Order: sequence, then structure tokens, then C-alpha cells
Amino acid sequence: MRFSVITITKNNSDGFQKTKQSVESQNFSDFEWIVIDGDAMPDRGRYDAMNKGIAKAQGDYLIFMNAGDIFADQDVLTRLSPVKADFIYGDAIVNKRVKKAKKVSAINGGMITSHQAMIYNRKCLVQLEYDESYIIAADYKFTLQFLKQVKNSVYCGFPVCIFESGGLSERQAGLAREEETYIRKEMGIASTCPAFRQYMAAVVKRLSPRLFMWMRHFIMR
Repeated sequence: MRFSVITITKNNSDGFQKTKQSVESQNFSDFEWIVIDGDAMPDRGRYDAMNKGIAKAQGDYLIFMNAGDIFADQDVLTRLSPVKADFIYGDAIVNKRVKKAKKVSAINGGMITSHQAMIYNRKCLVQLEYDESYIIAADYKFTLQFLKQVKNSVYCGFPVCIFESGGLSERQAGLAREEETYIRKEMGIASTCPAFRQYMAAVVKRLSPRLFMWMRHFIMR
């Protein structure tokens, strides 16, 4: 199994160095690292850059690890390498806490884990790209479409990434929920989690991450 680790970066040299160190410290050697630098290669935004990364990828599986994001430890790719599936996903570490992934069946209600903790079989993409008409939630649409066309998914059961909190989707939680609602309507999917509930969850997460983690574990599952 060969991985394609795709990193997009723009005006984030400190974050890029963190990601670079993490990628280069992986004990597993059979991977390629694709960097799409918005400072060196003009693009129409992050999803256009991610599409360029997909076009360049030659690996069996794709992992999107953008500037500032890092692998949970040095053995992540080694531990993922024996897993064979169309879609592989795991947990994420956010604010030094493990954010457990939900079941794949919960995807209609929103992302089941951090995008950085999702691994896509490249052969199953079938010309699938990120929809650049969405500012924040194109990764959600991408994953929804992907899961609708694949046969099997595997939960790896361990943290895959430590992602940098305070990103665009967190800063503009309302817009993110609104876009997710439009995506579900576009795809003819009835949400299992109303948009208002998602919005309020995002507000609680921003104001009190500890309370959010408690709610997520005991109430929102």
C-alpha cells in the first residue's frame, strides 16, 4: 500500500513546518508527499488546491494533511498500511483530547470525524473532486459522495491526526452548517441531525470545548 499525503498551504510557514516535520518523521516509507503551495502556484482557493493535489497523486490511498495539521504519532502510516478498504477512518486529537469518530452511518448528519483522519482509496474516486462552489463544507460533500459510491469502510480505532483548531470551519460555524444543509438538499438526503442542533453544538464547542466533549459523549451520539 502506498499513501499520497496531500498538503495545501498558503501564508502559513509556521504551520507548514509543523506538518513537514510530522510527515518526514513517519516510520513508514512507502508514501509520497504532495505540497500545493498557494504562494508559488496560484489557485482559486483551498478546494481548488486540494483538487490539484488529487490530480498529482499516484498513491493507493489519499490523506489530506494541510499546513498546521500533524499525524498523531510517528507510527500512523505503519498502523494504517495493513488495512484494506475503500474508506478508512480513525479518531482525531483536538485540544489534547481524543475526539472519537462516529459510525459511517452517521454521515448524513455531518462529518463523522476530522477530514485529516479520513483515508480515501484513490481508485474509488471516479473523477470525484471537491465542489469549489462551497466555501467551507466541500469536504463534507466530497465525503458524502465518496461514501455513497464505495462498498466498504473500516474504522481503524486509533487517532490518525492532531489537527489545528481555530480553522475556517470553526470560525464560521454558522456558514458551515448552512452549507451542509444545502449539500444534503442537493443530494436528496434527509438530515439525521437538524441544522439548528448542529449550529448550537458548534457554538458550545467554540465557547467550552470541555462541555462540548461531554455533550458529544453522553448526549449527541
